[in-house]
Amino acid sequence: MTQDIRDFLPLSCGLVAFGEPTHVEPAFGRVRNELFAQLVGRGFRSIVLETDRVSALTVDAFVREGAGSLDGAMRDGFTHGWGEQEPNRELVAWMRAYNRSRPPQERLAFHGFDAPTENTTAPSPRPYLEHARDYLGADVDVAALAGDDERWSRTEAVLDAAMSPGASAQADRLRAVADDLLGLLHARAAELIAATSREEWEAARTHLTAGAGLLRYHRQAARPGEPGERLAGLLGARDEIMARNLLAIREVEARRGGTFVFAHNSHLQRNPSVWRMGEKDVTWNGAGRIVAALVGGEKYFFVAGALGGAGPWALAPAAEEPSAGEADLLLEVGNGGSEAA
Repeated sequence: MTQDIRDFLPLSCGLVAFGEPTHVEPAFGRVRNELFAQLVGRGFRSIVLETDRVSALTVDAFVREGAGSLDGAMRDGFTHGWGEQEPNRELVAWMRAYNRSRPPQERLAFHGFDAPTENTTAPSPRPYLEHARDYLGADVDVAALAGDDERWSRTEAVLDAAMSPGASAQADRLRAVADDLLGLLHARAAELIAATSREEWEAARTHLTAGAGLLRYHRQAARPGEPGERLAGLLGARDEIMARNLLAIREVEARRGGTFVFAHNSHLQRNPSVWRMGEKDVTWNGAGRIVAALVGGEKYFFVAGALGGAGPWALAPAAEEPSAGEADLLLEVGNGGSEAA
């Protein structure tokens, strides 16, 4: 990374996304940390990573308030194994050090925008709905409707439509419960925030939307179809959750400053995302494509990361392959073109 991102960032842009082509090359995490530091100097106050949004609340409490420890934040605040990556640890430690002597409004915030799913599993919505129910003091037996958590989280529940509980009568009832709780959460927002805090209200909304998102994901898993069709549906359902989360995060953070997002290119690009499955391309709309359409292209700025040649961005391979610590940056222009950054 040899160029200051502020040199080509539109002044009106409050949502900047940086993608990586692989989750295994640490160079992108280090470049991300450098870019975020640059953007903080321009007034950005939040970063969003491809990790579960609810779990990330633990990291945010540490970096903003010093709650818990760095080890605890890395262990409990990251999903998908991201807590074990050194660039992520360096980011969290830097954010805590930055925030330590600053007033609350100027502190940096940490968010996740992913669903709590893995490639072949998705958990029960029960604990997420119960968190919101308890915050509201509502009288509904979520556990009785959800049943055993294992029936949701087993691999077969995602891979085999016939084994999914997502289309059951109990799931339909849980979707209605989630909708009722969300309505109640907003209807009583004034007194709830006065009695607790805006942060606790937002945490309840975050848990509730996570549970509702899981119910939609499991409903998609229950839809039959050929493998490519089912995969496209599940990938699209996950990115729809990510898009909603990103929009909700931006709603909260807009009053404080810009937001920086880091995830796989396929989640952030403005073009349709593609996964090669045998001889067939599986295509779906990623979160970036959804968000860019809703907020406007001038407010969503995407930088694609690549090692050497750009693959789907059709850049010529680099004269020499980059070393383990080097990464090329590609700036997406319009809907699909790119130029070296």
